[in-house]
Amino acid sequence: MIKVVKFGGSSLADAEQFQKVRSIITADESRVYVVPSAPGRRYPDDVKVTDMLIRMYETAAKGEDFSAELAQIRARFQEIIDGLELKDFSLEDEFLEIEKQLKEDPQKDYTASRGEYLNGKILAHYLGYAFIDAKEVVFFNEEGNLNTYKTEKVMSRVLQEYMPAVIPGFYGLGKDGNIRTFSRGGSDVTGSVVARGCRADVYENWTDVSGCMTADPRIIQDPEVIRFVTYRELRELSYMGATVLHEDAIFPVRSCGIPINIKNTNSPEDEGTWIVESTCQKPAHIITGIAGKKGFCSVLVTKSMMNAEVGFGRKVLQAFEDNGISFEHMPSGIDTMTIVVHEDEFLDKEQKVVSAIHRMTSPDSIEIESNLALIAVVGRGMRSASGTAARLFTALANAHINVRMIDQGSSELNIIVGVENKDFENAISAIYKTFVDSEPAK
Repeated sequence: MIKVVKFGGSSLADAEQFQKVRSIITADESRVYVVPSAPGRRYPDDVKVTDMLIRMYETAAKGEDFSAELAQIRARFQEIIDGLELKDFSLEDEFLEIEKQLKEDPQKDYTASRGEYLNGKILAHYLGYAFIDAKEVVFFNEEGNLNTYKTEKVMSRVLQEYMPAVIPGFYGLGKDGNIRTFSRGGSDVTGSVVARGCRADVYENWTDVSGCMTADPRIIQDPEVIRFVTYRELRELSYMGATVLHEDAIFPVRSCGIPINIKNTNSPEDEGTWIVESTCQKPAHIITGIAGKKGFCSVLVTKSMMNAEVGFGRKVLQAFEDNGISFEHMPSGIDTMTIVVHEDEFLDKEQKVVSAIHRMTSPDSIEIESNLALIAVVGRGMRSASGTAARLFTALANAHINVRMIDQGSSELNIIVGVENKDFENAISAIYKTFVDSEPAK
């Protein structure tokens, strides 16, 4: 058996956490490939190393003296090295290279990636594993997206040569020869790519929580942990704000059917959450999870007999595309079409979009509503349970929450409702109470 294990920033924040990580890795000889993040927060008011690095880049890009910021970052890593008593190990050459790069040609992605790179160097030495620089095995195309074909081809070959090994997360090599990074949290994606490259049996993602929660713990106190969730369910939850796993981390392992196990570095005995392609495991409740985001607005386009007008929908969407705005959802009726977009992207361009829609489609009216929050209720158990939508809307009505939008696909995997921003937290609580608190776990 081969396991790829990825450890988040909180799992590698200091020497004590490094010791926990080594204990976890050495407890299972199948954990042969390790993907580390940059050091995270050691305490609530602490600063993540990646944020420190980005601030240092911004100083260097202005041509200002960044030596004080570099010294702070150097001290942070030295604290880990000293705490692990690695007396024969030094990052001096690496910091000299970083300093030289920032003076000669400051690059944001390069600088931001050094947290993973340096943490990977320490961890590889601490474990006695080989170190594989991610820029040698992870590649981006001209558009800045992962070059899947080249990455898998090179990754598979290199991993066969080095076992066990540490591969830093978050970055790779761009088409132009410079370092490129994934979006924040992208070490999850690297772990998934490594798992696919070696055709791992399991991809373990270690963090500071014991799995995916049924709802946001900032809203619901001690929400239940989801035992089993499918790739599709988690994709829906991640997209709507669930943050335990980067949403793009699902795709590489999904194509190979590799399960992901979300585990807690501080409670390694906990089973955590299993993310799988499909399962006969019965869900604990009708719904698997609840997630949502604030900050949307809706554009309601009304025109009599629009359903008979060929190309009407395309023209409406063209108005958004021409202004560089992507849409989130598109519930519609016979004479109405609603486009839901991020308010911050739409605000400065709203009148341009409205004018374009009028010009291309001649609608009867256009109405814009703001301060909209979207909530996704997701669960494979909804397919076989009657009355789920009725229970959902009854729960919201009993909490005196007005539903401003409803969107449900034919897959019956999720229902998305729109409420006012001010009702967001109360809506989550009402749904959780109805579908989780009131149902005994199966």
